[in-house]
Amino acid sequence: MGAFSKLLPDDYGYIVFTGLGSMFVNMWLAMNVAKARKQYEVKYPIMYSDDNMQFNCIQRAHQNFLEGYPQFLFLLTTGGLRYPRTCSSLGLIFLVSRVVYAMGYYTGDPAKRSRGAFGYIAHFLLLGSSVAFGMELMGWIKPC
Repeated sequence: MGAFSKLLPDDYGYIVFTGLGSMFVNMWLAMNVAKARKQYEVKYPIMYSDDNMQFNCIQRAHQNFLEGYPQFLFLLTTGGLRYPRTCSSLGLIFLVSRVVYAMGYYTGDPAKRSRGAFGYIAHFLLLGSSVAFGMELMGWIKPC
């Protein structure tokens, strides 16, 4: 192993694989949008259909994932530097919630997307882990 790997926690590989897993969730969501574009004949560059709620729900599920994706990756990466196993587990919960969210949205009833709301708990706990790590680095709190 190189010198860089000595700077990372022993279990940081979990964070790497959780980040890779998030790419597969993103690809799955994108493929569903591509299939829906073909099925409902919504051509590029049109983002949303004026008359097809089903397509809009599929598109919106992916768009919502993308809106929070940078924050998720940042929180996973930074919190994972101090709490790799915990943050990896929280990341997996968040990713499962995004699939559940999408499946609810794909029904065509936007209210059913709330089935995946449990992921926001994981997201806020990831935020807390990053805040705690930052506070440790600043010397404001002692490491656990």
